[in-house]
Amino acid sequence: MQGENTDGLRWWQTRTFVIVAALLSMVPLLWPDIPPLVDLPGHMGRYRVQLAIADNPWLGDWYSFQWSLIGNLGIDLLIIPLAPIFGLELAVKLIVLTIPPLIVTGLLWIAREVHGRIPATALFALPLAYCFPFHFGFVNFALSMGLALNLFALWLRLARLGHYRLRAALFVPLSCALWVCHTFGWGVLGVLAFSAEMIRQHDAGHRWFRAWVRAGIGCLPLALPMGLMIFWRSGDHVTGVTTDWFNWRAKIEWMVMIFRDRWQDFDIASVAILLVILIKGLRDPNIEYSRNLGLSALFLLLVYLLLPRIVFGSAYADMRLMPFVVAIAVIALRPKRGLSIRGASTLALFGLAFFLVRTAGTTVSFWLYDQSYDRELKALDHLPRGARLVSFVGQNCHNDWFMSRLEHVPALALERKLAYTNDQWSMPGAQLLVTRYAIAKGFAHDPSQIVTLAQCPREWWRPIGRSLARFPRDAFDYVWLIIPPAYDPALEAGLDLVWTNGHSKLFRIDHSKAGPPLAPDVAKPPPPSGTAS
Repeated sequence: MQGENTDGLRWWQTRTFVIVAALLSMVPLLWPDIPPLVDLPGHMGRYRVQLAIADNPWLGDWYSFQWSLIGNLGIDLLIIPLAPIFGLELAVKLIVLTIPPLIVTGLLWIAREVHGRIPATALFALPLAYCFPFHFGFVNFALSMGLALNLFALWLRLARLGHYRLRAALFVPLSCALWVCHTFGWGVLGVLAFSAEMIRQHDAGHRWFRAWVRAGIGCLPLALPMGLMIFWRSGDHVTGVTTDWFNWRAKIEWMVMIFRDRWQDFDIASVAILLVILIKGLRDPNIEYSRNLGLSALFLLLVYLLLPRIVFGSAYADMRLMPFVVAIAVIALRPKRGLSIRGASTLALFGLAFFLVRTAGTTVSFWLYDQSYDRELKALDHLPRGARLVSFVGQNCHNDWFMSRLEHVPALALERKLAYTNDQWSMPGAQLLVTRYAIAKGFAHDPSQIVTLAQCPREWWRPIGRSLARFPRDAFDYVWLIIPPAYDPALEAGLDLVWTNGHSKLFRIDHSKAGPPLAPDVAKPPPPSGTAS
């Protein structure tokens, strides 16, 4: 590798370091019983329906669950063998625990294949294992990206060893399996493999146009999922629009938010450190970009710029890619020949310190989220099995940096108590579960669980007063308020308090008592929402 001592491996280039880094990346997830990722509790509710609907017929009155071949089945499939062994919650935690190590090992393996040895600069990319899309709970997506990075490293290794036929044979089934995990991972693998093949063909003496054509031919083993994609999206049952193209303001915001978690200054400062590293690759005479990974990063950046915000009804499509654009750009950097061993070691120590500080911050943040989960989930001790529950989670109209991670906590009532909850996504074709509880009307699915103090511009969320006054009481037995905005106590008419922690409340609906007077409802019912992984 350029710029490194060829007499022996440095500490950051050894297998021991890769293993230790992978294990360190798991630390933030070790303490919480449930990984505190925004959408994950909602997915866990779906997993429970998947596993329990055959033995609990009332679930079939509320939800429709049918297996189909879609590009979003990663954890949905993995919990089938694991849940009977570990229980659903531990099985989900164990699967999610593998995602950061997959991302870390994938990035380091790619760097080693491209540069010959892991460059000191690659350590700065490791904290991106806990990027904003992962915090948001896009778990099938994140799992597919971890797999895609490792598969790309394998693609590079087989090419380096000249095993092209073996590579073609292996990647036909591997690409299909990756697509089933999540379409996004398969797409990113295709972009990375194509750009790497272009460079390889050009270095073999082909001009750029011919290299482009030969790269396309070389990537044909990855193409079979295109047929699966057409089959998936052509069904009559498929819903979900693709819209919000070229939202430049949002795209700039996603660049700043790649570490978004709890402390805005800390997260933005971390982004600034990566920006400094990337700029040094352009200006510092001791650091350069690999042509291979540099082109990969440029291709991914182009995809990011062209992607709309919503694809097939799934929101934040472009946001999900941005951290991996940065990660590939960072591991594309390497010290030039002439940089001393001491200089490379100093750079590696700074990268390790960055990784450790980010990991420590995420560990504390997740511990705090876990405390909030424990406080709210005590309500479920007072909820009977199979209850019909409507939940309202407080939110504000500002896009605060800090996200409570409570938006889909109501789904844990479905997961633990087999209760009905109104926070499930309902988008045929995007996921396997569809809400069918008609008498719940506009309070049947996400985002009906989100409530605010007043009507928010450009949002389908209802004010808390309107939700409490107008939800169909005959459809539900219990009301769960999770840190709600202030509201008129008169709206509690007909509700008997059974639990409170001082901020949140669980009520039993007394159907023999009248509810509050109805106010005019000027809000439209929320449409099916799609932010899930």
